[in-house]
Order: sequence, then C-alpha cells, then structure tokens
Amino acid sequence: MPYTFNTPDDQREMLESIGVSSIEELFAQIPEDLQLDRPLDLPPAMGELELTQHMSRLASRNDSTQDKVCFLGGGSYDHFVPAVVDSLASRGEFYTSYTPYQPEVSQGNLQAMFEYQTLICELTGMDVSNASLYDGGSALAEAVIMSMSATKRTKKVVVLGTVHPEYRSILETYFIALGTEVVTLPITEGTVDLAEVEEAVDDETACLVVQSPNFFGCLEDVQQLSEIAHQHKSLLVMSYDPISLGLLKRPGDLGADIAVAEGQSLGTPMSYGGPYLGIMSCKSSFMRRMPGRIVGETVDRRGKQCWVLTLQTREQHIRREKATSNICTNQGLFALRASIYLACMGPEGMQDVGKLCAQKSHYAMKEITSLDRFELVYDRPFFKEFVIRDKQNQVAELLAESSDSGFFAGVPLGTWFEDMQDCLLVTVTEKRTRQEIDALVKTFALSNTPAATIHA
Repeated sequence: MPYTFNTPDDQREMLESIGVSSIEELFAQIPEDLQLDRPLDLPPAMGELELTQHMSRLASRNDSTQDKVCFLGGGSYDHFVPAVVDSLASRGEFYTSYTPYQPEVSQGNLQAMFEYQTLICELTGMDVSNASLYDGGSALAEAVIMSMSATKRTKKVVVLGTVHPEYRSILETYFIALGTEVVTLPITEGTVDLAEVEEAVDDETACLVVQSPNFFGCLEDVQQLSEIAHQHKSLLVMSYDPISLGLLKRPGDLGADIAVAEGQSLGTPMSYGGPYLGIMSCKSSFMRRMPGRIVGETVDRRGKQCWVLTLQTREQHIRREKATSNICTNQGLFALRASIYLACMGPEGMQDVGKLCAQKSHYAMKEITSLDRFELVYDRPFFKEFVIRDKQNQVAELLAESSDSGFFAGVPLGTWFEDMQDCLLVTVTEKRTRQEIDALVKTFALSNTPAATIHA
C-alpha cells in the first residue's frame, strides 16, 4: 500500500484545525505514570527504497496458497474466487464499503446489501437476513443471545461438542458476565448422541447449537436435533458451510430457527485468517431481534424503486439502551463479495462446486487411508473434510515434511483436543486436482517412516 508521511507543516495544520498545540496534548487524559517516558525502541529510519526491500524480505518469510497446495480447513478454505468478484468489489464506489449509520447512505450500497440479504435467504431457505456481522464465531454468539431474548430464557444453552472449538470459546467469552450455563455435549464418533441431546435439553434451554457439516466434517442429524429442541420450545441455532448448500439441505428445510455461517468461502481469499464475513438469517418472527441492519425495498415520492435501512439496531443510535446487540460495524465489502460470488455462480454453479468438493474429498480420503500409516477416525458421512489418524503419532513431523514438499497438508487437531494429538483434519475443495491429491498421498507415503506403504 502506498504511504506518504505527514510533514511538520501537515502536522501543524491538523493540530491547529482541532484546536490543540501539540501531539502530546492529545494524550493528556492518560495518567503520567502510564505514559512511556522514553523513545520507542525502534531501529534507525530507512529510506523508501530500503524500507520497501526490508518489508519485502519480511513478507517473503510467509507461505501462502499461491506457494503451496492447500488442504487446510477448519473454518477457512481455499476455494476458487472468480475474477469478476475482485473486478467489481474493487470499484471505488464499493471499495470502502462500510455499514451505514443513517438511512440516507448511497442507493448503490443499499441495493448491494439488499441483494446480499436476498441471496442469503435463497441460499439458506430462511425468511430474512441481516446485512452481515464480523465472522462466523461472533455471528454464532449473537444468534445465541438473540435466542435468549426471543425465548426469555437466560439460564441455559446447549452446544454440541462438534461445533468449532473456537466458536465455542467465543460463546463462553460472551457469557462470562451473563451467568448463563453453557452445556457442551461430548463427541461420539464424529457427531453427538441424540439420546444425550434429549437428556440435556429441557424447558429452561434457550437454544440448541449445532454445526453441520461439523468441525470434523461430519454431517449431524439436524432434523432430529430440531425436533428435540422444539419439543421444549427451544430454538435451533445452526452453523453451516455456505458451499455445502449447493448439495445438502438448507437450514430452513431442516427446521433451523436461526442460521449462521462464516462467509469467507463465498468469494473471499483465506488472507492469513481475516478479515472475514459473518452471515446470519432467521425466521421472520425473530426479525426485530436481529443485530445489525436490514435493508428494505420501497418507492420514493416519485414512485421510483429505491432502498432504505428498514431496521437499525445499532447501539450508537439515540435509544442505545434498547439495542439488541453491541455489534457496531460489519464487513460490508465482504458481504458485497459474497453477493457477487453467489450471483455469478447461480444454483447450478453452487451445485457443481458442492459436488466437486464431495467427490474429491472422498477420493482423497480413500487414497490416504490406503496407506498403512493412516486410518479414518470417523466413519460418518462427510462433505469436504475428514479426520485421519497417524498411527505413528508424528503429526508435527508429517506436516513439516509435507510443507517442505510444497503442501499445507492439514490442520493438527491436537491444538484443541488433548486426546487427538495423533489426528489431522484434511480438507479438499474444488480447486484441488487429482494430480495434487495423488502427489500429497505420495508425499505421505515417502514420509520418514518405514511403515508407510501403498496397497495396490
């Protein structure tokens, strides 16, 4: 990004404009004992050429999916991004896209948000969508809070242990000060035991939280889970993979009351972990409890079609004590990218991507588990990611050797699960070719272990 520094004259003009005499005066409210009383420990200043070269050397220490073949997953995926997404989203009218504070925001941005909401509703089978949230984890937490408001139940929330561990961590962080009990159910062969769900959900449960495909890639019985929740007049909050809906039943068709997702896979690169896009949609009866904004379609005084902020629950508004959430911005640019992606792909394109992910991941699973060293951990229906066990319990070494051979081979599950130090989550998207999958299997087979052999 080009950078032009502020000259002393620039600084003086800005200080005069805001009515202060020095930069130090800007920090006068900070107690002196908390202020740094020495210069920052920084290296000597560099010229523009020297600094550019230095930053380039630092950046080259990172490996990206442009450098290595990616089989990473667990919430961030290497899906193909059509060129039209970058082309349109980079236009000046949209590039600084931001959540509007007032209803008089430009019609172009409002229309883009309206189209986004429409596309998300079509994708999920839900009645209404907001104009996006931060990311998948915060969207899930907001959905649970929304459920508590709708049911007037604040004592208990039941969460499946197969929900992304970082999402569950975010949820627990949200509830530290609320006094709500978060009941996490154990994992049984990659999914949860319905009998344990029935025992855990009761008339004090605000919602049941499920992810499908879940963190391990397995498909949960969402319809049955929905019935269990609704028997106790609890809500079902479902976290889903947007790409999977080209092939699997939509949350609305499975009985979900609120559906949330990480929208990164819809036209946004992995970008070393963010920024991403939080998706939320729900049944119409919960619309007024949604965080963020909802853009509506209407006509102006001349009878022309136009768009307006129909509902705004932003806490900075005058009645902030009535706000439904403390969400104060969203990822408008990434919602736009998702809109362009979905419009570009269409139903047939989404179905094609879903089929390719499912077919290629199942091929990869069969080839990897044909090696003596590996076994499939959960023999359950899955969409595009699966868990394998390294019988030699050398996951770190395996990943390092694979990286040296040009592969991001998977995500080590020991990061989150103490009893899965020997397990690896492998993801296969539509971008992966048979040649790449075969090359990964060969790399695994040639890994520094005498036991790895391929069956004919």
